[in-house]
Amino acid sequence: MEPGTGTNRTTLTEFILLGLVESEKLQSVVFVLFFFAYMVTVGGNLSILAAILMEPKLHTPMYFFLGNLSVLDVVCITVTVPPMLHRLLSHKRTISYYACLSQLFFFHLLAGMDCFLLTAMAYDRFLAICRPLTYSIRMSQEVQRVLVAGSWVIGIANSLPHTLFTANLSFCGNHEVANFYCDISSLLKLSCSDINLNVKMMYVGVGFFCAPLIGIIISYIQVFATVLRVPSTKGMLKAFSTCGSHLTVVSLYYGTVMGMYFRPLTSYSLKDGVITAMYTAVTPLLNPFIYSLRNRDMKAALRKLFSKNIS
Repeated sequence: MEPGTGTNRTTLTEFILLGLVESEKLQSVVFVLFFFAYMVTVGGNLSILAAILMEPKLHTPMYFFLGNLSVLDVVCITVTVPPMLHRLLSHKRTISYYACLSQLFFFHLLAGMDCFLLTAMAYDRFLAICRPLTYSIRMSQEVQRVLVAGSWVIGIANSLPHTLFTANLSFCGNHEVANFYCDISSLLKLSCSDINLNVKMMYVGVGFFCAPLIGIIISYIQVFATVLRVPSTKGMLKAFSTCGSHLTVVSLYYGTVMGMYFRPLTSYSLKDGVITAMYTAVTPLLNPFIYSLRNRDMKAALRKLFSKNIS
């Protein structure tokens, strides 16, 4: 299917991504900041993954999901940031039609997987604290693999319809995307086709993001109710500390996503690039620090990993 064929297809071969700023001086600043964020994100998440793989003490379901989340963060930021850095270096703001659709597909795929993995991690904490006697059975290796495989299935189910419906739109006249990557809301504003179905699908996607969040909230309500009945203050603090990192990441992720998508389509503008930058670059950047700084076992594993590399 070529962009120029069919009655509902666009004749455009490329889009123009406006980026985050227009000033060339500010573009240099953006390049340095995002290059630094990308390198730290990749280095931090891969360090966490290496520590989990090398330290037998971390071969538990919680760290299995954390390792998968680290891989997702690396891939997710790689989908958006390196292409943007390349455009800043080359001073070309164009992206091909098919590259734009591919970026849209993979970004929503990874976002859907992220939601499901965060929910799986909340379910793991719920079982560990509220159902400790049956934890090893309910969170066996087979269950862990099924949950990760399920995140792929749900991610594809979330991403594929958005991509296919966007591919069937016509784009007339203006083809400047008010963002630094191909986001579905920015593309819908450029279409001269009837986008009612696409908008409905986008809000279905919003509901898709809400369902895992409800599951996380229900899990932690039961976790906190159980923890508050613990007679030992030390045990209570330990239980809260194991959940604190995950709750911080959930708050960051869902806070930025809601700020972007939980409002009318007509309100989107180039200023929203700051919000998209938060959940495409800043959240993956902060995740390694959140999970390592608040976790004694992870800090010990990272010290061991780096001391081996230095020696």
